[in-house]
Amino acid sequence: MNKRLFLGVCMTQFLLACSTVSRQSTTSQSYPNNPAKRQDIVMQAMAMLDRGYTYGGKKLHTGFDCSGLVTFVYKESAGIAIKGSAAQMAEAARPVNASQAHPGDLVFFNTLGSPFSHVGIYIGDGKFVHAANERTGVKTERLSHSYWSKRFEGYRTVFA
Repeated sequence: MNKRLFLGVCMTQFLLACSTVSRQSTTSQSYPNNPAKRQDIVMQAMAMLDRGYTYGGKKLHTGFDCSGLVTFVYKESAGIAIKGSAAQMAEAARPVNASQAHPGDLVFFNTLGSPFSHVGIYIGDGKFVHAANERTGVKTERLSHSYWSKRFEGYRTVFA
């Protein structure tokens, strides 16, 4: 296979990773602010570190993409059904100021030149967990990292 063609195919999948439109949509339901559920979300997200990245992935044993990780963690740890693409999650969640953001909230980024094309779970202390790419899988990052700070679009929450 032509090397350029191969790289082009690989990069296309990487760039489209979390921007795909899902037929499932997130319900815009607000849940009571529950510190125990927030802590469970953070603990579950941390337990997913080093899991594999799979485009469109939503399962523990096959890997995750960014929105699949959020869907899995929220459902398994807190019983909260949040589904769809990163953009659909952003639409359904309520924006919060940085001063009001808590661990367990969602963080959104514009990584593809389109709003809310990547999502992660805020774990506190300026860090978040996300399904990055096929090379690194699920990992933590600092919001202050130059790549992420330039693309940061804000915090959002499903909690009241």
